[in-house]
Amino acid sequence: MAHRHILHMLTPLKYMSPFDVNMAVDAGFDVVIPYTSVTESDVNGLVQDAIFSRGPEGVKQTGIFIGGKRAIEALNMMDKAKEAMVPPFEISVFADPAGSFTTAAAMVACANKALEDKFDTGLDGKRIAIYGGTGVVGFASAVIAGLHGATPVLVGYDGPERVRRLAEESNARFDANLQYADGSTESQKTEILKECDLTFSAGPAGRQLLTTNQLKEADKLLVAADVNAVPPAGIEGIGIQDNGKPIDGLKTVGIGALAIGDVKYKTEAGLFKKMLESDKPLYLDFRDAYDLAKTIAP
Repeated sequence: MAHRHILHMLTPLKYMSPFDVNMAVDAGFDVVIPYTSVTESDVNGLVQDAIFSRGPEGVKQTGIFIGGKRAIEALNMMDKAKEAMVPPFEISVFADPAGSFTTAAAMVACANKALEDKFDTGLDGKRIAIYGGTGVVGFASAVIAGLHGATPVLVGYDGPERVRRLAEESNARFDANLQYADGSTESQKTEILKECDLTFSAGPAGRQLLTTNQLKEADKLLVAADVNAVPPAGIEGIGIQDNGKPIDGLKTVGIGALAIGDVKYKTEAGLFKKMLESDKPLYLDFRDAYDLAKTIAP
């Protein structure tokens, strides 16, 4: 009997993201079942119910997706899922809370491509100011960049304490070389930017975090990337479709939200397809997303 491809989608939130449901179906899953308000302690039982009901061949057509809005929580749930496997009853798991892992991977991949194409260099040794650094996209982009030789700086808008805790937790878990800084005032944000080679804006939609005047004071700045697609732009002077276009005559080139979004969309779809095509269980997170996004970034 042929087995249909089934994806069990877990989220600690009240609702599973319709975006992710659509992506999974369009990637080729035949059946997609959301599970909401899932806690870390629920994961073991749900995973084992999924693996033992289909036999060693059926598990190859079964997968788990983990959503939510908190990166560490999603990674913890992924660890619980992995612990629940009983080989040969083992299935693929893909974590992408709030789409943050694939969005962050796309932003870092596009920034790295701009460095290579425009400045004949890469991420290694670069200092990156990340505004909106306490959010899931900011966090994930910082860890990705840090694991590839950069020095990411999480910038706090409400003082240094929250970004300090996040940087320390991330470094303990991933050894990602994250730093942090207080960006509570505009002058503090400007001073941080002056010391950086790149900047990522990952703040709330429709909120401008950096102005062109601040960019003009940052002589070292090569690339500025912004994931905000809702006006005004997170970084003034970047168009949503820009992909390596100089900002207002500066040497700094901008990468806009739609350019990043195109790579994000293809990356998430590509990871779902990897789950469908693999004969072996896969555990996919922001690291795998970045590996794929680098091959996609134009």
